[in-house]
Amino acid sequence: MAEFVTFGETMLRYGPPEGKRIENADHFNVHIGGAESNVAVAASRLGHDATWLSKLVDSPLGRRITRTLRTQGVTPDVVWTDEGRQGTYYVEPGGKPRGTNVVYDRANAAITTARPEELATDRIETADVFHTTGITPALSETLAETTEALLSRAEAAGTTTIFDVNYRSKLWDPAEAGETLDGLLDSVDLLFVAERDAASLFDQSGAAGTVGEWFRETYDIDTVVVTRGEQGAIAVADEQYEQPIFESETVDPVGSGDAFAGGFLASWIDGNPVAEALRYGAATAALKRTIDGDLALIDPEEVERVVADTGSGLSR
Repeated sequence: MAEFVTFGETMLRYGPPEGKRIENADHFNVHIGGAESNVAVAASRLGHDATWLSKLVDSPLGRRITRTLRTQGVTPDVVWTDEGRQGTYYVEPGGKPRGTNVVYDRANAAITTARPEELATDRIETADVFHTTGITPALSETLAETTEALLSRAEAAGTTTIFDVNYRSKLWDPAEAGETLDGLLDSVDLLFVAERDAASLFDQSGAAGTVGEWFRETYDIDTVVVTRGEQGAIAVADEQYEQPIFESETVDPVGSGDAFAGGFLASWIDGNPVAEALRYGAATAALKRTIDGDLALIDPEEVERVVADTGSGLSR
């Protein structure tokens, strides 16, 4: 069982009932959500020891997050503080033509002050895999420095480093994001990047396989997974592999990308071929879309059934 460690922010997510708007809802559904902890939950439920590092306000809100993660088999190793606040966000679902609206309320969250010396970096140095995303360095200058330091420590310790670009336009502009991430990617062994983010942040467009090769060659990354939304994903390693999505009924799409990454990693770090890991990731994402909330509350048997029943990776 691989030891999987991740670092990032987890927020409380509030959502009005179906058909209601935030401004007139008289009650809200409550979930937790954060890219890194979402991936940790998927990895845990698919058979790996997963630890989530972060910094939280010592309050009932912070304890709601750690309690939820523990129920999913994830070990929270958290710095507790009396300073800052608990970040939240609101998801207002809406069909066409309105669409879904997401409102963030995460300014001055406790995690924005997290420094390496506070965190349990020994877990990273002894782990098989360390994972984080581009959301984390976007939250503050301090976190940009901390993310760089943690990736460097993982690299020096021989821990496999995983990074998901996960660009959020509400946090920073493409130029700032591209410049910051450019300084991080030399320490990355496996990269997830959305096709649209490669174009807007790194000026890399065209065939997804070509984009993946550019990242491999520019930053000396072993494996690059380029996600393409409804068109599936392409992984570029020693060869290129293409994987379509698995069709599913969509109850809640939030967290599907994290589920894909978690499913891919759960298979890949077990030593399975890249093509098989792609199928596993796509199946995990499809199952997540049928589940309310950010977390992929799935099990290996469900994923195996989707993989066996439909679809396959295509080697080029």
